[in-house]
Amino acid sequence: MKTIILAGGLGTRLAEETALRPKPMIEIGGRPILWHIMSTYAKFGHKDFLVACGYKGEIIKEYFRSYAIYSSDLFVNLRDGTYTVANPCGPDWQVGLIDTGQETMTGGRLRRLKALVGQQTFMVTYGDGVADIDIGALVAFHRKQGKLATVTAVSPIARFGSLQLNEDRVVQFAEKPRSGEGWINGGFFVFEPPVLDYISSDQTMLEGEPLERLASEGQLAAYRHKGFWHPMDTLRDKHFLETLWASGEAPWKVS
Repeated sequence: MKTIILAGGLGTRLAEETALRPKPMIEIGGRPILWHIMSTYAKFGHKDFLVACGYKGEIIKEYFRSYAIYSSDLFVNLRDGTYTVANPCGPDWQVGLIDTGQETMTGGRLRRLKALVGQQTFMVTYGDGVADIDIGALVAFHRKQGKLATVTAVSPIARFGSLQLNEDRVVQFAEKPRSGEGWINGGFFVFEPPVLDYISSDQTMLEGEPLERLASEGQLAAYRHKGFWHPMDTLRDKHFLETLWASGEAPWKVS
């Protein structure tokens, strides 16, 4: 089963970082967040990736093109520049790096990959969010539902501490609790190929008409993920994820 990672957006809310590199290449613990996301899928045996590149996609391509060199021993002939990679220790992933356009929207990026998806069930997620999600359970849920599409529903952590008051007294304090604002789209989709027929053009947002139509037709299931999930939308988010990783207890870390 192929996994598509949407990695072509401008990342304007993280302009401090994305002026130099695409958002999926921003590092957490010395590795791009894109690598962290792929590791989550690989943990459950899903190692065939299509990365939908756009803004500064050449940086993503260069990273993966050189991955084997930087993660292995190297013997170089200085006379002619030839080299041999020895003791390779990189992951056994197959990674397709596909240019899907600078201005293409999320749905349009999927539409451009239709020929590579073929007629098999496939997965999709965003290139800027991590979770301790059980991908195996997600796929099993999708198959059991028998729908064209499944979206992972998450309840985000609130940005600020929560206070429960009784007149002038705080009766409960919770630092960064669940927001209580209901469920939101957390990415980590599972799609059947006909979903791509709901996307009309490069300018189609996946989160707009395609998902709205699927929902109205009863073809969109929701897999509730009650564990950790966090996007990297701002510098605040990046620092939060970095702190978790540095603590050694990042919930999404693959052992």
